[in-house]
Amino acid sequence: MIPIVYTVYGFAIFFMIAWICLWLIHIMALSYSKWKLHRTVDRSVPEQPYLGVSVLKPLTGVDPNLFSNLETFFTMSYPTYELLFCVESEHDPAVMLVHSLMKKHPAVAARLFVGGARVGVNPKINNMQPAYAEARHPLLLVSDSGIRMREESLLDMVQHMAEDVAIVHQMPFAHDAEGFAATYEKVYFGTAQARMYLGADFLGINCHVGMSSLIRRAALEEAGGLAAFGDFLAEDYFMAKAVVARGWRMRVASLPALQNAGDKSVGAMQARLRRWARLRIAMVPTTALLEPLSECLPLGAGAAWAAGRLLGAEPLPFFLVHVLLWFLSDWLMLRSVQNGAPPFSKVEFLLAWVWSECCAPLVLAAALLHPQISWRTRSYRLDWGGRAHELKPKLKF
Repeated sequence: MIPIVYTVYGFAIFFMIAWICLWLIHIMALSYSKWKLHRTVDRSVPEQPYLGVSVLKPLTGVDPNLFSNLETFFTMSYPTYELLFCVESEHDPAVMLVHSLMKKHPAVAARLFVGGARVGVNPKINNMQPAYAEARHPLLLVSDSGIRMREESLLDMVQHMAEDVAIVHQMPFAHDAEGFAATYEKVYFGTAQARMYLGADFLGINCHVGMSSLIRRAALEEAGGLAAFGDFLAEDYFMAKAVVARGWRMRVASLPALQNAGDKSVGAMQARLRRWARLRIAMVPTTALLEPLSECLPLGAGAAWAAGRLLGAEPLPFFLVHVLLWFLSDWLMLRSVQNGAPPFSKVEFLLAWVWSECCAPLVLAAALLHPQISWRTRSYRLDWGGRAHELKPKLKF
C-alpha cells in the first residue's frame, strides 16, 4: 500500500503542475490575442473573385434587438452573398420582421424558408435543412439570430478561407450593452471563454462554436451534409471534428462574433453556461474532472495548499497573490478582445469578474447534478459521446 505521505505529495505536485500549465495558457492566449485579433481587413480588389456566400439564419421568435441585428446582414461589405432566413412556423413573429427587412433592402438577395425538415432531434439543424438544400453558393455562413455583424466581418472570414481550410469561425464575444447582465456576459466571454478558446486554437484543439461559422460546403458534404449532425445538440463540435478528420483545417477569424440578444439576464446567462457544461461533459467526460482546475478559485486554493506542502509557502498570501494576478491578466485579456477599453468602469469589471469566478464552480456542479438539457421549449437527454434524445413532456391529468 502506498504511504499516505506519498499520496499527499503526489496531489501537491499535480496541483502545482496544473497551476503552472494554466498560467502558461494565460500567457499564450494573451500573446496570441494580440497577434490574432482585430487585424486590418484587406479591402483591395483580389486577383480572383471572392466565392459567393449563402448565409443561413435560423430564427425563433423576436427579441428587442432582432431587427437591428438582422439588418446588419443586409449591409455587409461583401460582393456576392444571399440571406436565407429559416423559421419553423409561418406564425412565428419573425416572419413579419424578415419580410419588412427584405422590402427595405430589395437589392440584397434574400429568401425565407418556413417549416424546416426533420432530419434529427436538433431543432437548429431541422430549421436550416430546407435552406441548406437550396443554397446557391459554395460557402455557407451559419449565423445565430442574436449575432450582430460588422460591415467587414464576412470579408474578414472569407480572407481566412485558404484552399486547405474548411471552417472559419468567429470567437464568441458580446456587443456593448448596459446593465450588470451585459457586463457579466462581456466579462465571461472576454476572459475565461476567450482564454480557453484562443489557447485551444493555438494548440490545434477543436474549439469550434457555431454561432458564427463559415463552412466550405464541399467539405461538409464529404462529412454527410448538414443532416448527418441532426442527432447532436453540439452539432458545431461534431461538424468540425468530422471535417478535420478528412484532412481539412480550421481557422479563427480576426474579428470576434458580437452576440446582441435583447433579453439579457443573469439567469439566462447562467442557463446557457449550464447547458454548455452539460454538453462538454457528455462529449468529453474528463471535463468533469479537469474543468474545475481551469477556474481561478479552485485552482488557486489547490495550488496554495500545494505550495505550502512542497515549498513551505504561506497558503493565504499565495492564494491572494494568485487571485490578484489572475484578475489583472483577465483585465488585459478583455481589453485585447474588446480592442480597447470596455464600456464599463474598473469597479463594474471587478464586480462582474468576482461574480463570474464565484459562480463558475456552481455552474459546473449544477450541470453534473442535473444532466438533462433544456433548450427553449424542449428537453433532451445526452448519451456519452454527445448523441441526443428528445424527452417528451409528461402528460398532466
